[in-house]
Parts: sequence; structure tokens; C-alpha cells
Amino acid sequence: EGLSELEYMRKYGAFEVEKHGYQKHLRELTPEELEGSETDPETGVITKDGKAIGVMVKGVARVGFPTPSRKNEFYSQTLADWGWPEYAIPCYIKSHIHPERLDKEKGEYCLVPTFRLPTLIHSRSGNAKWLAEISNRNPIWMHPKDAARWGFKTGDLVRINTDIGYFVDKVWVTEAIRPGVVACSHHLGRWRRKQDQGNRWATNVVHIESDGKGGWKMKTVEGIKPFESSDPDSKRIFWRDGGVHQNITHAVHPDPISGMHCWHQRVRIERPHPGDEYGDISVDTQKSFENYKEWLKMTRPAPGPGGLRRPLWMKRALRPRDEAFYVDWDPITETRTGKIE
Repeated sequence: EGLSELEYMRKYGAFEVEKHGYQKHLRELTPEELEGSETDPETGVITKDGKAIGVMVKGVARVGFPTPSRKNEFYSQTLADWGWPEYAIPCYIKSHIHPERLDKEKGEYCLVPTFRLPTLIHSRSGNAKWLAEISNRNPIWMHPKDAARWGFKTGDLVRINTDIGYFVDKVWVTEAIRPGVVACSHHLGRWRRKQDQGNRWATNVVHIESDGKGGWKMKTVEGIKPFESSDPDSKRIFWRDGGVHQNITHAVHPDPISGMHCWHQRVRIERPHPGDEYGDISVDTQKSFENYKEWLKMTRPAPGPGGLRRPLWMKRALRPRDEAFYVDWDPITETRTGKIE
């Protein structure tokens, strides 16, 4: 049609980035790519300018996988070199929410706070009015066996206690979740204060107060309601629920190896306390910091081989220059100081 990529996207809503994205590891290196390269006779790894660019496979130079060996690795030399030899071969790791670490007598469960509803897209669909009309609440999914144990029925309030606080939500009794596990979908629970501007399709109005000692409480004072705007549909809003904000009640759980947040939460279920209302949230930032330090103790800190703060070969968005990966790199002088503090 003679359209540019941007024009095509504006007309059709999407455009093709690439037609074939499969078996890229089998691509043969070009003569230009191989010029000036060296091949390790034992491993077959092809290097150029000190970096691995491919691997010889049955006499053919292929690009391979983005790993040090350029192969799909079963044994990770990287994990061994960086102080985690027991995990160099894939294995099962019992995490903080493994059943053996949950005390059922105290009402402890694994909370899954990350599952997606098929109608919403993280927080990016907050302004999508038709999607907000379809999905606008995030109750606690609970199996009938667990609900019977607690005497809950659909619509009852439940207090979900986390490591650093709690939130109050409603129960949805369903066989769509396994016994012993509860879940609360994300996407929902957006909030704003009375003085804040912004999205009104999917945000509750809340009041926030501090006890001056690191404790914070949030209470919903107003749900979703119709409002005047240039879009006539804003006056047709009929739902009042914006969900419950659960995220800030989750302690920071940095995975000891990757540093990524471990989202699954160990929670303790309770019936609502006197005065508890739907949407109530309580967080203790002092407990949050203490919890973070406990998880920090499980790490095996850098530097790694050669004084690196992280492996050079692992991809990352907006990757800095190689020198910045070293612990002794000074970004001001742009030199390595030789000091590791």
C-alpha cells in the first residue's frame, strides 16, 4: 500500500517487525563476520576481538546461542564461577512459599498476586474504558475447601496479612484455584488522593495517614463514579469498584541470585478485625526494611571473576560499556581505580 511503518501501525494497529524469528541459532556466520576470528579447537567457540560470536557445529560456523559456550547450556559455568555451584545444573529450589515453610495451623498460605485477567494489561489498560467496564475488581480467589475451613462465602471480607502489613479484600469462592493457595489478580487497585488529578475510569479516591513511626494506612473513601469529560461515556459509568491495592503490602523479596523480585507472598489469612473495611491497607516500612535486610543476607555478593559486578555476556536493556561492569569502575574519571570497597 506504500505505507510507512508508522502509517501502517496507525491504520491497522500493528506492524510486522520480522517475518521469521525461529531457529536463529542455526544461522551460518558470513565470511565478513568470520574475517579475523579464531576458533578454539577444543570447544569450537569462535571469537573475534575477544568476544564469542559463534560455534563450529559439524564443520559449519553457526551463530549459536547467546551464552559463553554459544550452546544451549545444561551446565552453567557462570553460576559455578559466581559462587552458586549447587545450582549449576537445573534443579528444584524450595522457595519461601514452599508448602514445607508454611504453617497451616496459623493460617499461612501462598498468595499468587501476579496472575493476569485476560481483559486487562498490567496497569497499561487503566484508561481503556471498555476493559475497565468488563473487569474492575480483584477479589481473593479461594477454593471451596479453604473457604469452608474459614467459614467464608463469596463476598465476605478477608484480611490478608503479609510480612509487612495487610490488606482487606473480598472472597470469591471458586474451584478455579487449587486448595491451599489463594490469589489476587494484579492490574487493579489503582488509587489517587482527593487533590490528585488523572485517571478516573479505574482509580479509587483514598485517604493516607502516617503514625510517624514508619507505619502507613490507606483507606478508600470513594470508589469509581460517573464524571464530566469530553467523552460522553464517562457519564455512563455504572460500576463503583476499583479493586484493592495489594502491591505496597508486599515485602521486597530480591532473589539472591538474580536480584529480581520474588512476587509470590507468604500470607496469613484472618477474618476481618472490628473496624476493617473493604480496601483498607496497612504497611510498616520499618518491617519492610528489616525484611529486605534478611533477604540480603542470602546473597553471595560480587565481585565475581575478574572484579565484575555481573557477567558481561548477560543481556540487559540499554547495556552500558564493558568497563562499567567492573566493581572498581569510576564513572566520573571513566577509569578503573583498582579499589574494591
